[in-house]
Parts: sequence; structure tokens; C-alpha cells
Amino acid sequence: MLVRDRLFIGGQWVAPSSAESIEVHNAGTGEVMGSIPAGGEKDVAAAVGAARAALASWSALSPAERAAFLDKISAGLKARSDELARIIAQEVGMPLKMAGRIQAGLPIANFANYGKLAREFSFEGKVGNSLVVREPVGVVGAITPWNYPLHQIALKVAPALAAGCTVVLKPSEVAPFNAFVLAEVVEAAGLPKGVFNLVTGFGAAAGEALVRHPGVDMISFTGSTRAGKRISELAAQAVKRVALELGGKSASVILDDADLAAAVKGTVNGCYLNSGQTCTALTRMLVPQSKYEEAARIAAEAAKGFTVGDPLAESTKLGPLTSKAQLERVRGYIKKGLQEGAELLAGGDAPPAGVPAGGYYVQPTVFGKVRNDMTIAQEEIFGPVLSIIAYRDEEDAVRIANDTIYGLAGAVWSKDEARAQRVARRIRAGQVDVNGGAFNMNAPFGGFKQSGHGREAGVYGLEEFLEYKSLQLKG
Repeated sequence: MLVRDRLFIGGQWVAPSSAESIEVHNAGTGEVMGSIPAGGEKDVAAAVGAARAALASWSALSPAERAAFLDKISAGLKARSDELARIIAQEVGMPLKMAGRIQAGLPIANFANYGKLAREFSFEGKVGNSLVVREPVGVVGAITPWNYPLHQIALKVAPALAAGCTVVLKPSEVAPFNAFVLAEVVEAAGLPKGVFNLVTGFGAAAGEALVRHPGVDMISFTGSTRAGKRISELAAQAVKRVALELGGKSASVILDDADLAAAVKGTVNGCYLNSGQTCTALTRMLVPQSKYEEAARIAAEAAKGFTVGDPLAESTKLGPLTSKAQLERVRGYIKKGLQEGAELLAGGDAPPAGVPAGGYYVQPTVFGKVRNDMTIAQEEIFGPVLSIIAYRDEEDAVRIANDTIYGLAGAVWSKDEARAQRVARRIRAGQVDVNGGAFNMNAPFGGFKQSGHGREAGVYGLEEFLEYKSLQLKG
């Protein structure tokens, strides 16, 4: 049982203002795996005060000095990578081996990468008679999700620190224990007091208090579009900067000249990663009408290869969903798909066989003969549910791909690289994979339309936490 009863504020582990706690459940068993403090407005105020007090001295350090701390944090996380992978596998449900590579591996790499970028980045330059300076935006409130908990924390905290900002982190209460490990690593690294602060709690209490606080200069949020709209409303009252990475309903466009088997299998893999709990999940597969039957057969067969089970088991390829609420949500969407007339090709809303009792498991599901106006084609399900949509021609495929309120990601498949790139340019999304192109941690990540605004990762993520100042020089 993991019990955390302190918050990390001003470089110290302090008692929360309330004795209320939040239970955290093991995704694989449904059992309580521990508890955390339910922080509130007073805790947030203390954390913001500590961050503001530390801002001047932290931002005055050279980029190289800040980078040295980021290197230490990366090394500290690496030393605890096995522990982190196991914690996140239980919190989120991602199979352990994959959690080691992604859930623990990416944050380690990102802290190190921002140390490197801090050393290389040009924080000032001459433009005519002006010296243009890049300065930290100030105190940053980081509010992060549960699906890639530490990875999303790293994509906010690491660049903010590299930029010279101080941070108050409010992680998801659903998967919070990894954030406590980070706070311990930060403490061991000797980061100056108040530069990084951790407050846990519910979104309506701790999260909204952080957004509203006048001492916070910027909010960086990853989560649902609904929550992003609420944050924008609150932040607008103080005209503070907001960066939002929100939902998605990404289309994988398989053109008529593509390697169909490779494209379909790649799409299924892109849909089911982390049990579909991925904002960039390729949940809509667009195929030519003439190849629909073959594509449907390949997809259904591929889905059956995703062994569902305990995330800590060696044989598991598809772990559970993260929470009971998420399980009910995904099963509800599967039922909705059936009600609206989609053809069930694999899976369904019944519990999978042979999984641990009490865990939040759902079958890998494939729907065929889906229309793009169906609920399962328009709303973000956040589970292993793939919708196959047939199109007439290339123009129709692009129209369908863009017929959504979201614009986070997508994919295009074609044996003609130039054609694939041409179609990818027409998709209104922030990230489009071409023929299974690999993830690039230095490329900008973020969305169009209701998938948010602002960019994370690489130098683009660093720039989000910087303001411009121009010094007009004489002579």
C-alpha cells in the first residue's frame, strides 16, 4: 500500500491543509493501491507563494546552471526507472515492458534533452538597433493527465525549468504516485527551494484554484477538451497565458495504392497503444470502398492478437483501462456503436475472458461500416475501439478525415511517398504520420481546432515558457 500524506512545497514535505485523502486504484485488480492528499486552495496558495519567492533567483541562473539540475533529475529518474514502470503499469494499465520503454523512458529522455536544449538555445539576439531577449514567463501552473502521467509532467516541467520558470504541479489524482517519485528525485538533486512544488487534489478544488490564482502567470494543461474550455474561461479573467493539449479523433487514411496489410496493422497498433488511452490514437481507419472487406478482415484478425490481461504479466499485450469510470465510458460507446448500426467485427462490451476479477478490462474492439456522423466516429472514446470508414476517392478521404472538431493527429499510407505527403499536408492536424513514421521527441506536438493551442516537445516546447522583450539601443 502506497500512502502519501505530505505535499512538496517550498522544498519541504509539508502536511496538507485538510485531512481529506483520495484513494488510488490498481487498474489491473480494481483494488485500492494507496492514497494521496486532497489538496485545496490553501495548499495551492502556499505552493504559488513558494514558486514566486524562488522565481527571481532561479531565473537569474545561467542556462547552463539550470541545465545541470535537469541532468541530475534525468539521472535520478533513470536510477528509479524500474520502480516507475511498475507504479505506472499499476496506475494506468500499460503492460510493464512497454511502460518501462514509454512511461518511464520518455520522461528520463526529455529531462536530459531539455538540459541539452537549455545549453544550446539562443536566449537573446540583435535585430537592427534592438536587443531581443527571451525571458521566462514566470510562475507556471502545470496540470497533467493520467494516461501518460510522468511523460506529460516532463513535457511541462522540464522546459519550464529550462526557461527559468518556477512550477506548481497538479498531477492527475487517478495516477499520482509517479509525481511523488519525481518530487523525491527533485529534492535529492538539490533543486533550490520553491522552484518545483507538488500539490495533489481534485481538479475542481486544487486545479481550479491553481488556474485562478493571481500569482500564476501561465497554465499548461493536458486533458479533455471540456476541461480545457473551463480552464480557458477561468484564466481569461486574469488574461494569463494558457497552453492546451486536448482531445483527438485521429484518422488513418489508407490510400488505394498502400500496402494494405501493413497499413491496417499499423493503424490497429496506433489505435490500441496504451489500451486506446492515447490522445493521438488512430481511432478512425479510412479505406477505399473497393478494399473495405479485405481491410475489415485484416483489422479483425489483428485485434484478436492483442492478448488482454494483467499489466504485470509477461504475455499481456493489452492491459486494462485506468479506472472504473473509464471502463463504463468505453463500454457505453461500444453499445452506442451497436445501437447506431455499426457492424461489430471484433470485441464488444462483454468483459474479456480470463482476466483478473475487479480489473478494468475491455475487449479490443473493431467496428465496420461506420459512418462519419456516428457517435463512435465523432467523439473521443479513449479505449481500444477502432472505427472503419469507407471512402469513394482521395478527395472524399480528406473531407472525412477533416470532418471533426479535433485536429491533433493523423496518418497517411501510400506506396507513393510524394502522394502520401501531399495528402498529409491537407489534413488539419498538428502531427501526421506518413507510412508509419517514427515518433520524434524534438518535433512540435499539439493540435488544431478543439485539440488545443500551443506546442510541446523540443525547442518548440521551450519557447512556450518564454516571453519576448526588446531593448531599443541607441547608436
